[in-house]
Amino acid sequence: MNRWLLWTARYSLAIALCVMFVAPVAFLLLTSLMTDSQALTASYWPHQWRFANYADVFSKTPLPRYLLNTVIYAVAATGFMLLSSVPAAYALAKLRWRGQNAYLVVIVCMMMIPPQVTTVPLYLMWANVGLTGTLVPLVLPMLLGDAFSIFLLRQFLLTIPGEYLDAARVDGCGEWRTLLRVVLPMARPGIAAAALFQFFYAWNDYYGPLLYTSENEHNWTLSLGLASFKTLHHVQWNLVSAATILTMVPVVVLFFFAQRAFVQGVTLTGVKG
Repeated sequence: MNRWLLWTARYSLAIALCVMFVAPVAFLLLTSLMTDSQALTASYWPHQWRFANYADVFSKTPLPRYLLNTVIYAVAATGFMLLSSVPAAYALAKLRWRGQNAYLVVIVCMMMIPPQVTTVPLYLMWANVGLTGTLVPLVLPMLLGDAFSIFLLRQFLLTIPGEYLDAARVDGCGEWRTLLRVVLPMARPGIAAAALFQFFYAWNDYYGPLLYTSENEHNWTLSLGLASFKTLHHVQWNLVSAATILTMVPVVVLFFFAQRAFVQGVTLTGVKG
């Protein structure tokens, strides 16, 4: 008994934090198994376990289509981000050129600009070329790089010893070959961390799809699909909770398998600045 009390006292803060994080998910899961009349009442335990709520989600909304759009958005945006941000981070971390520090300052400043500031001019630009209502305005800008990802990858690449790059150059490798053959294999944890950050952002993004795809339901993502359960006079919170659980499952599984690379990448990006 004394040993149990000592263990509880020693890890009380960790237990409290665990409860804080687990309780909302447990509440969401229990609500997803309630009837519509019981959801969000004073009773937190389902009187009737209604697993049919998950089937109702698929019958009342085209959830597979929303899921496909979300996967397209998240995967394409992540791929385009890596394609453009990795070379930019390499140039900032391992090359020496005029204006390098000024360019880094610009990137940091871009991280501080709220996206709402550029909403109107960007929307008008995409509207003028007839691409609103599609996923293109959400994906294509990633080919120009992402400020946060460039900064994160740059911090990780600084931890790679320059001797490896010098040895590759002595062997006749150019900068692109050095990047592909030497830097990329050593930077896998940092690349994985940046990719997961971008993937999770795109998966959970609501503002971007609402702005560009709200006029065309065929291109809605899961975030907009969840909002479709809300009507003017009534919200079916049990179905909203069930759809939210279904939305969470893929990213939870992804993080479970990639957590080692993610944690390692995030940890090492702060080693050297």
